[in-house]
Amino acid sequence: MSDSPLWREFESGDHVLVRLLRFLIIGVGLVFLFSTSVLELTWPQQLVLGLLTVLVAIWMDRSSSTYLVTLTLMIASMYSTFRYGFWRMSTTVRFFLEPGSKYSFLEAFFIFMLLLAEAYAFIILFLGYLQTAWPLRRTPVPLPEDPSTWPSVDLLIPTYNEPLSVVKYTALAAMNIDWPVDKLNVYILDDGKREEFRKFAEEAGIGYMTRNDNAHAKAGNINRALA
Repeated sequence: MSDSPLWREFESGDHVLVRLLRFLIIGVGLVFLFSTSVLELTWPQQLVLGLLTVLVAIWMDRSSSTYLVTLTLMIASMYSTFRYGFWRMSTTVRFFLEPGSKYSFLEAFFIFMLLLAEAYAFIILFLGYLQTAWPLRRTPVPLPEDPSTWPSVDLLIPTYNEPLSVVKYTALAAMNIDWPVDKLNVYILDDGKREEFRKFAEEAGIGYMTRNDNAHAKAGNINRALA
């Protein structure tokens, strides 16, 4: 699909009619998805819809890896998640509002805890898609041919209670990254203030940093090193 000139024009063409067609298709698709996401279906109907969604997603994923297809798969994933979330919320509300429903305080507490956990997962999923949607179209920029003009890179390895057997191989692997040796600086950020870590860093020729407190956990550890 992505090799077709017509498809490439539809996906990235700047002509007014092409852009209008893209906007129209996306708009109609979003209206359709929103209207069906709140539609009450029987279990057999829901099974058919779920199978069709999965099959279409697999076909699109195998047919092309273009930006538009990736964006469509994101929307399909959010659609499926939103439909499940709407079903979960509506059935729970109906359960509590039904006159004949019987439940204890403890049961209601755990039901609401489950809803909150799922709502949190939904929000993280949606925000993750929004965060990664725009960078999808970034094109790689080649480095200059002369490695002496490449930028220096500081690679930070924050640690608190991980054993040296784990951090050691992480640090050694970091030192072997394909980058000019004189422009690669590896640092172990040890919030555990362990002597064996300092000795290992000294023997391996790796930078070693620690601090007086453990404020803000690993984020604070990294921020302190960056400062």
